[in-house]
Amino acid sequence: MLKLPKYTSKDLSIMLWTMIPFSVLLNSIIYGGRYFLLGKIFWIATPVTFLVMAISFMLYGSIAVTFRQRFPGDENFLRRASVLILLFLVMSALIIFGLYQLYYGIDLLNDDNDNNFTWAYITTGILNIFLTFLNEGIYRFESWKNNLKETEQLKIAYKQSQLIGLKSQVNPHFLFNSLNSLSGLIQEDTEKAEKFLNEMSKVYRYMLRNDEEQLVTVATEIQFISSYFSLLEARYGDAVKLEVSVNDADKDKMLPPLSLQVIAENALYQNKTSKTSPLCICISSGNDGTIVVRNNIQRKILTETGDQESGLDNLIMKYQLMSEQPVEIHDSGTERRIILPLITKTEEVGV
Repeated sequence: MLKLPKYTSKDLSIMLWTMIPFSVLLNSIIYGGRYFLLGKIFWIATPVTFLVMAISFMLYGSIAVTFRQRFPGDENFLRRASVLILLFLVMSALIIFGLYQLYYGIDLLNDDNDNNFTWAYITTGILNIFLTFLNEGIYRFESWKNNLKETEQLKIAYKQSQLIGLKSQVNPHFLFNSLNSLSGLIQEDTEKAEKFLNEMSKVYRYMLRNDEEQLVTVATEIQFISSYFSLLEARYGDAVKLEVSVNDADKDKMLPPLSLQVIAENALYQNKTSKTSPLCICISSGNDGTIVVRNNIQRKILTETGDQESGLDNLIMKYQLMSEQPVEIHDSGTERRIILPLITKTEEVGV
């Protein structure tokens, strides 16, 4: 099915509300008073004119969409509108000329009539100029509404992210396990206990600060996830492993804070861990400016869905609003790969 490009969501409404009365106006200019007095002219010329103008309207719309794609942005408005108006005025002359030839062909006009071609063309040109500015105004209004909606959705996503972050900050299980591990280390090895306490302070300091920033560098996230894994390793020992292999060129790029932690928690939540079969999480650079997080799959039975699932869903939603590239999740029988697009400094300005 052929689908014509649309300039705005109101194209059909604008066409009906303008082309029907304009068909009557145009024919009254061409025929004068005879248009309303002679039924043959009124009932044939009106639908013929409407059909020609409706097709012309769709053609104008297709051209306008092409020019908008070629010259996007508000800064190109005058350039885009000027070229479109000149082009539409030329097309209007050809369309009116073609309409006259059609009327001659079906014996609705003859050479003896005073046809008012010039006034018909002027009226059509004025309509095209009006529709050009009307469509541009509606397009800008719809773009503004969409941007406003996306901004509100992004705010909601970040509020949810902050809530999840706060839950992580005061998560009694995580805090209890960390303190329990610290207590054991104090009795066994004070040097390791001091190192653990240092890493624990880094983790909680980062969690407390994350709601102030929309994006952080990859280097910052890697530093955090390393500290976070120090706490996990103190609890799980050799049952968890972290490998990081990220290109230096990617470390200055951006991603939402706590992204790697959300993925790591999700992997830890869904999979078994043991010294003989450790959970391995590998963070590496992918193709085309992405970070790939891989973990081996060794499923455990889950009785209920935890905050880790909502955290991953929230991360996916944020990427839908912040980046043209989505988060990709690929599961095989033995491995899960989550691909995070990285955001450059230039893209950060628009976030």
